[in-house]
Amino acid sequence: MIDRYALPELRDLWSLQNKYDTWLKVELAVVQAQAEVGRIPREEADAIVAGAEFSLDRALEIEQTTRHDLLGFVGSVLENLGPEGRYFHYGVTSYDIEDPALSLQLCQAIDLILAELDALIEAIRERAREHKFTVMMGRTHGIHAEPITLGFKLAIWLGEFLRNRERVVRARENIAWGKISGAVGTHANIPPAVEQRVCEMLGLQASPASTQILQRDRHAEVMLTLALLSASIEKYATEIRNLQRTEIRELEEAFAKGQRGSSAMPHKRNPSVCEQLSGLSRVVRGNVIPALENVTTWHERDLANSSVERVILPDTTTLVHYQLRTFTRVVREMTVYEENMAANLEKMHGLVFSQQVMLALVQKGASREDAYKLSQSLAMEGWQGQDFRKAVRANEAVGRYLSAAEVEQCFDVRYHLQHLEHTFAQLGI
Repeated sequence: MIDRYALPELRDLWSLQNKYDTWLKVELAVVQAQAEVGRIPREEADAIVAGAEFSLDRALEIEQTTRHDLLGFVGSVLENLGPEGRYFHYGVTSYDIEDPALSLQLCQAIDLILAELDALIEAIRERAREHKFTVMMGRTHGIHAEPITLGFKLAIWLGEFLRNRERVVRARENIAWGKISGAVGTHANIPPAVEQRVCEMLGLQASPASTQILQRDRHAEVMLTLALLSASIEKYATEIRNLQRTEIRELEEAFAKGQRGSSAMPHKRNPSVCEQLSGLSRVVRGNVIPALENVTTWHERDLANSSVERVILPDTTTLVHYQLRTFTRVVREMTVYEENMAANLEKMHGLVFSQQVMLALVQKGASREDAYKLSQSLAMEGWQGQDFRKAVRANEAVGRYLSAAEVEQCFDVRYHLQHLEHTFAQLGI
């Protein structure tokens, strides 16, 4: 999955080389912290820091014998150290190294995701400003409801992605934790002072209580947050897909020169990118269940989470990063067919202004029930092909309440835009 969709930033971040480099970073922080609290000689610690290095190929070779990836890594480092190597990986267990390293990688991945999310937010904000007054049909249940503007629709998108950003920031805060507390978390062989100092050096917070591992509710929160973000991308990719349908054709994915939509039908211009984004969201959501399953561990630790995380964490962060960058391009480049929006608005001959007719009748003294029945009866004729505007103008019962000028006011689209500024101000557009 990584090779198919990863951009260079994520591919490098989740590479085996970077994983082991991050392990070494944590190991050396442990060495330095232990020297600071007097648990190992300073000169030995300095020698380790100066000489510690590893060969990825050699680490993988050793792993073939040890059947343990971190011990393969440790073995490769020890081959480059002298007697001081006895203090490398001293007093710690594997996940004292792996969990802080994983937290660092997740923080880095989330930072890359936040950068892409900020770009998407800005793209939506720009297009919302551009189309603030581009009037189009609002739809509920897929049926014409009342007029809105494309800018208003995009404002809804903006609000949701701003909330997604808040959630991603919170998830980053809750994964930026580490533990250096030993085999069952009691600090028996590694004092809390070392844990605190290592986490400070790494830019993490020390977990107030841990077992052999950080508790996996933290990682599940990251996955749930990314799944929500991905769901929002799918939601609005689906909106573009719907509005690109031939019968509607109000928005369209950019179609590049030389691009082909079908091997059989030369005329096809499909929303293929948005379809791809929708499909990838299914993968992201599917990864949430294993993350939730990982919350449960046997006693102070089992190994069930490890194999799962090697797949779902790189894949999910990679896919969401890809989705964000791709959807940003879709938003920036999508074609807006304003003339089709105007034509669709008029398709039902004013039928979508029925509520304004009803409310005007109520304001002039009709009961709400009578006003509703009268407006609905005229509207039902509209569904049969009658011109709703003409029907309202010609109706004697309407005429007893409303003047010709008041009837015309019922069909003024500006009525629906009167509070647009409020929405835009709320979102800082």
